[in-house]
Amino acid sequence: MRWGMTVPLSGVPLSGHQAVYQALADAGFTDLWSSEVNGTDAFTPLTLAAAWQPRMRLGTAIAPVFTRGPGLLAMTAAALAEAAPGRFQLGIGSSSPVVVGDWNAVDFTEPYARSRDTLRFLKAALAGETVDHDYGTFALRRFRLERPPATPPQILLAALRPGMLRLAAAEADGVILNWLSPADVQTALTETKAAGEDFEVAARIFVCPTEDADYARAIGRRLITAYLTVPAYAAFHRWLGRTEVLTPMWQAWSAGDRKAALAAIPDSLVDDLIVHGHPDECRAKVESYAAAGIKVPVMALLPTPALESGGFPTLIETLTDLGARG
Repeated sequence: MRWGMTVPLSGVPLSGHQAVYQALADAGFTDLWSSEVNGTDAFTPLTLAAAWQPRMRLGTAIAPVFTRGPGLLAMTAAALAEAAPGRFQLGIGSSSPVVVGDWNAVDFTEPYARSRDTLRFLKAALAGETVDHDYGTFALRRFRLERPPATPPQILLAALRPGMLRLAAAEADGVILNWLSPADVQTALTETKAAGEDFEVAARIFVCPTEDADYARAIGRRLITAYLTVPAYAAFHRWLGRTEVLTPMWQAWSAGDRKAALAAIPDSLVDDLIVHGHPDECRAKVESYAAAGIKVPVMALLPTPALESGGFPTLIETLTDLGARG
């Protein structure tokens, strides 16, 4: 079974991640996946990992389709695929209006169409084809990679609702899921039944390895208000059937009452969406995602009191405990 961790880890500079990557490999982690919001870019941590850990698989979850031009995104993906032949998977997605518009000064328009068009372009470009085509959301004139990778990376599409899930099944090599419980997995995967047997299914899973449930739930509530108030995630959870449980939080948030929004989130919802507890309990919960159909569970490590006070030795111990060999 593949076992992933989101990198880089907070509190450790990129230059210090060689030891982190070694500890993850020793613990039985098979995959390193990056994200791209307002920390590091998606590719630099994986480029370091390509050199430092020549056996681990690498993936982006996700590289936004708006914030790089299509050609630059293809060049960046091709370079990492060349650095880690056969080990890199390119995860792309629309991201959000805040990341795209507020932070990168790009119009966040037609996210479904832009994702579809970027997916189609990347498949052609990374295969070494010359692209001269008007896709609708952008047009390219005679673009061809100077260094197409000998092994083109699989392309995975981040998807939440039926339209994007079906697009991933029809045209991508896999799908990346986020912000769902093990019980939600089959609801999402029902929309990908048209995909072949080799279709990849990755999911980012927030993990807070502490037995202090109040602390973990406080962290979880802050994350839920940060994410599930975003329109795309709100619509996703309405589709999953959580309208009733989330409406009080949405109403308080819309009214500007952040304290009431946090208080409106029940413990049961936090426990569904945020993995917490002793590392053994966390590992078992992540395994339940795999049992539900996730082929690549990817942990996103959240802070804990022990991690914040214990420094690097505690971090390495925690990674070891969370690993597939834990």
